[in-house]
Amino acid sequence: MPACFLRRLPRRVAILAADSALAALAGAVAAAAGVAWLGLDASVAPLAIPAAAICSVAAGLALGVPRDSWRHGGTVETGRAAAAAALAAAAAGLGLALLRPGALPPAVLAFLLLLLPGTTLAARGLYRLAILRAATRDREARPVLLAGAGDQAELLLRALSRGNAARWRVVGVVTVDRSMVGQRLHGASVLGTLDETGAVLDRLAGTADAPSAIALAARSASGLALARLREVAEARGLPLLEVPRPAELRPYAPLRRLDDTPPDPQALLDRPERPIDRAMIASVARGKRVLVTGAGGSIGSELVRQIAEAGPARLTLLDNGEYALYAIDMEIGVAHPSLPREAVILDIRDRERIAALFAETRPELVFHAAALKHVPLVESNPLEGILTNAYGTRNVADAAVAVGAASVVLISTDKAVNPTSVMGATKRLAEMYCQGLDLRAQGTARPTRFVTVRFGNVLGSTGSVVPLFQAQLARGGPLTVTHPDMMRYFMTTREAVGLVLTAMATMLEGGAVAETVERGAIFVLDMGKPVRILDLARKMIRLAGLRPEVDVKIVFTGLRPGEKLYEELFHGREEVVPLGIPGLLVARPRVVDAAIVARAIDEAAAAARAGRVQEALALLSVMVPEFGARAAGA
Repeated sequence: MPACFLRRLPRRVAILAADSALAALAGAVAAAAGVAWLGLDASVAPLAIPAAAICSVAAGLALGVPRDSWRHGGTVETGRAAAAAALAAAAAGLGLALLRPGALPPAVLAFLLLLLPGTTLAARGLYRLAILRAATRDREARPVLLAGAGDQAELLLRALSRGNAARWRVVGVVTVDRSMVGQRLHGASVLGTLDETGAVLDRLAGTADAPSAIALAARSASGLALARLREVAEARGLPLLEVPRPAELRPYAPLRRLDDTPPDPQALLDRPERPIDRAMIASVARGKRVLVTGAGGSIGSELVRQIAEAGPARLTLLDNGEYALYAIDMEIGVAHPSLPREAVILDIRDRERIAALFAETRPELVFHAAALKHVPLVESNPLEGILTNAYGTRNVADAAVAVGAASVVLISTDKAVNPTSVMGATKRLAEMYCQGLDLRAQGTARPTRFVTVRFGNVLGSTGSVVPLFQAQLARGGPLTVTHPDMMRYFMTTREAVGLVLTAMATMLEGGAVAETVERGAIFVLDMGKPVRILDLARKMIRLAGLRPEVDVKIVFTGLRPGEKLYEELFHGREEVVPLGIPGLLVARPRVVDAAIVARAIDEAAAAARAGRVQEALALLSVMVPEFGARAAGA
C-alpha cells in the first residue's frame, strides 16, 4: 500500500492496513515456499494470503495494536505487535487446517509462525531506522558531545533516534566508567572518559563532527570532574548544557505552554563563546573585599556568581530592589555557604549613605552595574536617568576613591556612543567621569584604576528583546519588531561578565598588555557581527517548532523615542587598539577633566531634583554634544 495513502488515513486505520499488508506478504511467501519445498497443496496456497491478512486485523484489534505508535513504541509495544502477529499466524493456520483437513503441513505453519512476527518487527525497525537516518542527516542539527552514559543520556539518545530532538546530533560520548570506552549507545560511540574530554575534543576538532556544545548527563560525576569539564568547555569556547533528569516531575504552570522553554542563548548567537582565563580572574579576585552595585540585575547577579567562584574575602551585594537582592543573596548562600557576604538595600543616588557603606566595608574591588537601562522608559523619565546613571555613578566612584579601592569597573553600553537617547547620554557622562578620575589618579600614592567596559545587548537580560519574544510566543504571537532593519550586537551574560572580569584582571595584574592601555581608555567587548532583530524573531519562532508568518505573525511597530536602527561600539574619534586577548578591544580615550564633569553632573542632578527638565537636559546636551546635536535635529 503506498506510503502517501497510509499517511492520509487515520493513524489506527493506517497501522491496521500496514500490518494487514505485511501479513498478506508473509502469507504469500509462506505459501510459495510451502508449495515449492514443504509439500503444501497448491489449491490451499491462494487462501493463505487473505487468511493471514484477515487474522492480522482481528488479532491486532483484539490486542490493541493499532493504539501503539510505530515511531515511539518501546519494548511493551513491540512485544504486543509480535504477539499479535504470532496469534494471526496461528489463527490463519488453524483456519486453513479446518477448511482443508490434512492439506497444511506442520512445517508450513511453523514457517508462518516465524515469518509473520519477523516481518512485523522488521518493518517497525526499518521505519525507526529511517527516522534516525533522517535526523542524523539534518544539516541544521548541531553536533554535541555527550558527557555521561546513564539514564539521562539514554533518554536523550533514544529521543534523538526517534527524530524528536533534531536540533542536536550526538557525535560521541564520554563517560565516568572506563569499561564502556569503545562501546556504542544508540549508534553513538563512547570515545573516552570524562577526564579525557579535552583529548576527545582535540581529536574531533576540524572534522565534520567537531562539537558545538557539551551536553552533561552524568549524575554520578564528582564535583571535581564537573569543574574540570567546565574548564575544558570554557577553554574551547563551548557552552556546557544540561540534559534534564528522567522521571522528574515539576508543578504545572497554567500560563506556560509546553514548548515555552527558554531558548539556548548559544543557538541564538550562532557563534562559540570566547575562551575565558578563569585562573587569571581568580588570582586577582581571591582574598579581596568586593562590592557589586546592581547585584540583583542581569549583569550584576552574574558578576556576583563568577566573583563568588573566585573566593573573595568578603562580598557586598548592593541593590535598591528588595526581591532581586534577596534572590541572588539566597543563591550565593546555597552555592557558597562559607563565603562572608552581606546584602545591602541602598540607592546609589544617596551620596551620604554610599560613602558610609564604603567606609564601613572598605572594598578593594568595586563593580558598578547599577543603572537604568531601558531606553524608552528613561526617555519618558529623563530626570531619573540623570540622577541614577550619572549622579549615582559619581557617588560610587567618589566613595571608592575615598577608601582607596584598587579598581572600579564601570559597566557601560554601546548606547553611549553617539547617543540619541537620554539613557545613552547619561551613560556617556558616567564614562567621562570615570575616565577623568582614572587620569587624575596617575602618580598618586594610592591610585584607583577605573576600568570602563562597554558592550551591547545581553541575551535574556531583564527587559531585553528575548524575554519579550518568549512572552509573546507563549501567548501565540504576534512578535513585535520595531523596524525590519533594526540591528543589535548580542552576547551571552556569562561571556560578557567573563570578559568584564578579564578586563579588570588584565589591568590589575599588570604586564605588557596592561602597559599598552592608556589611562582613561575604554574596554570594548568584541560582540561579533550585529544581529538583525527580525532574523532573531524568526529564529526564536523556529526554535519553538513553529513557522514564521504562518503559525506566528511578526508585526512592525515603528522606532520608539531614543532608539537607533544601528548601534555603534566606538565613536569616530576613538582609535581602536587590539589587545591580543580574545573578545577584548580598547578605545583610546576622549577625555574631559574630571572636575568639569563633576560640576556638570552636580548641576544636572540639582536641576533634576528640582524637576527642571529642560535645564537638566540642556546641561546633558552641553557635556555630550552628540546627544545635543541629535536632539536639536529631531
